Amino acid sequence: MKLLISALEPSSNLHLKEVLKHTHDVELMGIFDKSLGEPLYDISEMAIMGVVDAIKKLRWFFKIADEMVELAKDADKVLLMDSSGFNLPLAKKLKAKYPQKEIIYYILPQIWASRPKRAKKLEQYCDRLLGILPFEVAYYPQRKAEYIGHPLLDEIQVTHKVDSDTIAFMPGSRKSEISRLLPIFKEVRKKFSEKKALLIIPAGFSNEKIASWYGDISMFEISRNTHSALAQSEFAFICSGTATLEAALIGTPFTLSYIAKKIDFFIGTKLLGIKQVGLANIILTQYNDTTLHNEILQEQVTVDNLIKEYYNTDREIFAKKAEELRTYLGHGSSENVAKLIMDK
Repeated sequence: MKLLISALEPSSNLHLKEVLKHTHDVELMGIFDKSLGEPLYDISEMAIMGVVDAIKKLRWFFKIADEMVELAKDADKVLLMDSSGFNLPLAKKLKAKYPQKEIIYYILPQIWASRPKRAKKLEQYCDRLLGILPFEVAYYPQRKAEYIGHPLLDEIQVTHKVDSDTIAFMPGSRKSEISRLLPIFKEVRKKFSEKKALLIIPAGFSNEKIASWYGDISMFEISRNTHSALAQSEFAFICSGTATLEAALIGTPFTLSYIAKKIDFFIGTKLLGIKQVGLANIILTQYNDTTLHNEILQEQVTVDNLIKEYYNTDREIFAKKAEELRTYLGHGSSENVAKLIMDK
């Protein structure tokens, strides 16, 4: 089977690797991590830094989409993953050119957070919509979407060690996040000088990038393995992102800290009506109208407030809510996605 892939994000490629473990005789084409084969473009070429960079590369992205459409003529099926800014227009082009070719969209856009009208387009251009959050399938009026499970339940192989004197710090993966949060995290670390402190850095970061973005981090031990580091930590201070859900599923108590640009925060909260930042909180609220952790945002992200979070977080309640979250998500997704790919 020849499978056209469009997986632009590092996280999508981690999920793709899990899916491929359950397939056989599949030849990959398209955009994916070069560790998986010979892509048309490696994901490192697709990275953009901010709106200005995106505008500069817009014509280039159109060219790539046309190349993907041409490549698709030899594909048996198409698998699009996340990255709706690129993949949704690509799906439209593919369906127009090859109306009979099956297009599968795995890791759906967060239409429940913003731009819900994309649901209609997704159902128009795609044949199978595979959701990783149980509640999101209800946002698709034609009921084309189905809950397939969550990939993190396949990928997380560790559980939280309760007896620990280690604290983890995750200031994010974007330069802007790190520059805003890390100075505060460094001051928090000084307040826990008797404890071991792990600074979790994305595995793909080069030494040059670390030196440029992080500055002096001699007060931390460095970890490149998120799951292992979270499992051995008694508590974690985490920037918003997938890491909050990873910590929740591992069972490590944490608090979310996030500082956005003021204009972005205004747009998100006042114009888009976003009330929660943490994915675990969003999921639990949909499930049973409860939350897992506190969210410390904007001016509230101070050293004193974060230290209070460490001492005031009820570990027993956190463990109970984390288990409710796991129960709601139910099972992994990788094998189910693989079966749909291999189904003739």
